[in-house]
Amino acid sequence: MKESVLIQGGLVVTCDEKGTIIPNGFVRIEGEKIAEIGSGTPVGSSEQIVDASGCIVMPGLITAHTHLYGILLRGANLNIEPPLNFEQILQRVWWPVDEALTLEDAKASALSASADMLRNGSTFFADTYSGPNSIEGSLDAIAEATRKVGIRAMLAFEMTERNEAKEAKRGLKENIRFAKKCKKDPLTSALMSLHASFTVGDEIAAKAAATAKDLGIPITIHTSEGQIDLHYNLEKYGERTVERLDRVGLLGPRTVLAHCVHVDEHELDLIASSGSSVAHNPMSNMLNAVGTAPVPKMLERGIAVGLGNDGWIYDPFENMRCALTVHRLATGNPSIIGAEEILRMATLDGAKCYGLEHEIGSIEPGKLADIVLLDTTRIPTPLTSESVVGHLVNTFGGRDVRSVFVHGENVVDDGKLVRISDEEVSKVSSESAKRLWTKL
Repeated sequence: MKESVLIQGGLVVTCDEKGTIIPNGFVRIEGEKIAEIGSGTPVGSSEQIVDASGCIVMPGLITAHTHLYGILLRGANLNIEPPLNFEQILQRVWWPVDEALTLEDAKASALSASADMLRNGSTFFADTYSGPNSIEGSLDAIAEATRKVGIRAMLAFEMTERNEAKEAKRGLKENIRFAKKCKKDPLTSALMSLHASFTVGDEIAAKAAATAKDLGIPITIHTSEGQIDLHYNLEKYGERTVERLDRVGLLGPRTVLAHCVHVDEHELDLIASSGSSVAHNPMSNMLNAVGTAPVPKMLERGIAVGLGNDGWIYDPFENMRCALTVHRLATGNPSIIGAEEILRMATLDGAKCYGLEHEIGSIEPGKLADIVLLDTTRIPTPLTSESVVGHLVNTFGGRDVRSVFVHGENVVDDGKLVRISDEEVSKVSSESAKRLWTKL
């Protein structure tokens, strides 16, 4: 039985629907859930008292789309001919990496990337793994690592037919097996995943959508990230990407479309009317030079937009800042999007993408206790209820994360992992990356 925990004396930013902010606030945790929130001195006692004076208390941040194995390429010099477009990035970088991955690499990268996210304030992520030579058992290997770190994870194998149809069927089988296995796991859940519409046919796409519905799990697919996706569908099917996904039955309230950079007004209407959501990855889109997703138009239509990192930069505060600025640059309008909208993407709207808004994404009684404490000693200007949201997007970074609670358990304390040492994580990851770089 977990101790009851009282976090008191902080500036509580709940990120609830009303944007409630509580100065000198407290949050009481009983077991794995938030039991009470309020201001001032709480009535009653708790077994553990956490002094949050001088801290912001906020919900754990939601990473709506990632690739854990991407961390193994950090800093690598692959000595390849520089790619000129997104398709060449896939062909020269990521697909060779995918094919070189082993189960040990999957586990090592999951350990390192999830630790990085947790230390930086992310308490939930949705990950898709893509290793055609390490399909069976890959999700178990990843889950073992994420549980060891103590982060909340939603995992899937990313199906593709780019090599052969059999490969996608094996991926589907792995997703089904894992979804059934982890049904009662408190930290780990399952997701169905397709790589992209230009690497899968109609039959497997429709089957994956139907299977996800039968299993009661979300489904995700990379959608018009680069122009290759759009051009492929127009040439082969005479349809734009989202139009094709709609025809094969892939859109719906539990569908998360990653990227959606090259989508038009009609496609946005289809996404909105179907209740599908979007995982926005601004820093990755800039890195790969694919363009800027029309997120302001998505928000106008009421589409839930979450914020992801696509396996590149795991600090959610950096991703928030990028999301704030890239749309102003792309539209030439410095007021097109604000800090409040960005913070919602990283919290409650990110949870909505996966149907988890009643469990995580905000600090409210009855929700799971996924909570982050930020040290405010380094901020240069006054911190008030009116300025705190602006500070969260413009000032703070992962370095300011003092403590993290997941499922009511303190898993980061004084900026360090609790369940496993930072040194062990680094050692395992570095050894795996060295082997991978040698192969490549």
